[in-house]
Order: sequence, then C-alpha cells, then structure tokens
Amino acid sequence: MKKIIALALLALMSPLAAHAATLTFPGDKPVASITIPDSWKPEETDGGVQGTSADSAVYLSAEVASAKSMEKVVTGAIDFLAKNKVTIDPSTQKETPATDVNGMQMATLEWDGKDENGPISVGLLIVQVSADNALVVTYWGDKGAEDKHDAEVKAIVASIKPVE
Repeated sequence: MKKIIALALLALMSPLAAHAATLTFPGDKPVASITIPDSWKPEETDGGVQGTSADSAVYLSAEVASAKSMEKVVTGAIDFLAKNKVTIDPSTQKETPATDVNGMQMATLEWDGKDENGPISVGLLIVQVSADNALVVTYWGDKGAEDKHDAEVKAIVASIKPVE
C-alpha cells in the first residue's frame, strides 16, 4: 500500500482493465462509487464493497462510515483482519496526512504485518466523500506479490467518487 495516495494521484487519468464493475454503495442510499476489475470478483457487502485480486495477493474493501459510526467501522475492519489471522506490527505504522484526490480528502495509515502465508502490507485509507460520510478502505497485500497489482490498486482508489 506504500505510496497509495501518490499512486492514486498519478492514476486519475489511467483507465482500469477493459472489464470492470462500477459499484455504487451502500444499497438503497448510495454515497460513493468505486470501479473494481471484474477479475477481482467485486461484490457489495452490508455497508460497502470488496474484491480480491485473481491471484489472491491483494484484498481491498471500502465501507461507508458516518461521523457516528466511524469508530465502529474502523474496529470492524481491524476485527476482520484479526479474524483472518492478520497481525500488524504497530512499530511500523506510517501515517500520511490528508491529501486532496478527486476533490476529496484522503489520509492513510499503513503497517507491515504477517498472515498465514508470510509478510504482508496492511493499510487503512480514510476518504471523506461528503460532509456526512467517509469511506474506510481496507487494504491487505502479500509482500512482493502485491507489487504486480499496483496499477490496479491505484486505479481502484482513483475511481472513488461521491454519489450526488
């Protein structure tokens, strides 16, 4: 997830793979859209969307959070990682201050960690899509194998837009 905001800025004009799904979420009252390649098998969840690269090297989800639910959504993302046997090394935390991407403020928290397969990168990206709503984007990628998905990840992040 290293340099995800910088990559997203560079990708604003980059097209996604030829076949991709643009999802608006959540359900009946969408607040955001995101485009995820079909090969990632994108799907809507209760409060957002998720997808995994075809080789399972990268998982990415985006969940909607309001000011009132932000803590619950972040805790849910961390619980999801723990349930999947992801451990984070707190000493590796890197924080990127908010940057403007597509007219929205984005900030990241990143860590090194490990899962059952070895070393990983973990990240949380907070995207302010409106005055009332933000997205909590959870990223989890296998070290080394994730690098081949940089273009896809930056295009996915760059595709995030508020629904008006």
